[in-house]
Amino acid sequence: MNKHFAALMGAASMLVAAQAMAETKLTIATVNNGDMIRMQGLTEDFTAKNPDITVEWVTLEENVLRQKVTTDIATKGGQFDVLTIGTYEVPIWAKKGWLMPLDNLGDDYDVDDLLPAIRAGLSQDGKLYAAPFYGESSMVMYRKDLFEKAGITMPDAPTWEFVADAARKITDKDGEVYGICLRGKAGWGENMAFLTATANSFGARWFDENWVPQFDQPEWKNTLDFYVNLMKDAGPPGASSNGFNENLALFNSGKCGMWIDATVAASFVTNPKESMVADKVGFALAPDNGLGKRGNWLWAWSLAVPAGSQKVEAAEKFIAWATGKGYTELVASKEGWANVPPGTRTSLYENPEYQKAAPFAKMTIDSINSADPTKPTVKPVPYTGVQFVAIPEFQGLGTTVGQQFSSALAGQTTVDEALASAQAIATREMTKAGYIK
Repeated sequence: MNKHFAALMGAASMLVAAQAMAETKLTIATVNNGDMIRMQGLTEDFTAKNPDITVEWVTLEENVLRQKVTTDIATKGGQFDVLTIGTYEVPIWAKKGWLMPLDNLGDDYDVDDLLPAIRAGLSQDGKLYAAPFYGESSMVMYRKDLFEKAGITMPDAPTWEFVADAARKITDKDGEVYGICLRGKAGWGENMAFLTATANSFGARWFDENWVPQFDQPEWKNTLDFYVNLMKDAGPPGASSNGFNENLALFNSGKCGMWIDATVAASFVTNPKESMVADKVGFALAPDNGLGKRGNWLWAWSLAVPAGSQKVEAAEKFIAWATGKGYTELVASKEGWANVPPGTRTSLYENPEYQKAAPFAKMTIDSINSADPTKPTVKPVPYTGVQFVAIPEFQGLGTTVGQQFSSALAGQTTVDEALASAQAIATREMTKAGYIK
């Protein structure tokens, strides 16, 4: 009887074990943007191909996502099996040993098809630690009709001097048309993304080779003077409160002659359902000053696996599905080529169907390819990252400095006062963190 019972129990536990082996549940933390929401709607394609894996989504607003994912990985909480993280986090977390290298994405994944600039930003010591879901740089979006009316021709690769001159010429404040819209809202990923990338093209840098802050140098003074004066002359009222979404709304309602921002915005400003000026938009590279760097950034939302995960194999299968060529074709078949996730693969930009559907394709790829996270500035620096500095302290420091610069744009402080505050704050923080001896 006991032997029979033991045999039954053994069979039952083997059955439970078999069921457990047959089903792996992946918990995926992601950001609540359009491309990620679309991916959730297409998850059945993945589970049909991998019936032994189920997927649970945790979808969060960007700032909340960053906070939760950072806390979970730093405390080894194990709450998530796949993380959605940005180009900022990847090199920092890889260096800390917090991420698994993505070594097994499958024979048909074609890692060499990933755009070199995007791949470099997601790699550490030659290994890929996150796979890009979509990538972006920044570029000039402008109103061709306003330029024509003013008798100006936008070059493919403008200078800042040209952009500033054109912005002032096409401004009609009485008609509520402003020559240029630029980010002013404080935040390391808001105004400082734009201003850091712009400063690179003016020859400025956050830190010298010894991590000494550089806000007291003439290159930063030139950058901030240029920005504040241009926005005063040709920008919209209340610009210090405007981030990506506010400027997108202004541009789409016909109130901006130019907007320099994320390449991912191109599909929105050319969509007649969303934009009043959809048929009047042209594109150009972010401006430069002839010093060898353009004022454009580099970013990717990417998928990664936390170190210590017990579900690496299943997680890599999901990442390979979501960031592989097959997923792009799946989206194209359901939503059309213009709506596929942009900015990650060379093959997409060689695809004639995509080129035909996306008039912004060439300028997007040229912008991404011109950004170099390993050499972001004119002078040498000890950090990587184009519109950010890839050190853990940058989130807090970038936002605090952003508040000083937003205040200068609002006219609450002078440019000189804002730069002096930024220098003092950055010196204090870098000394406290042990970068400056």
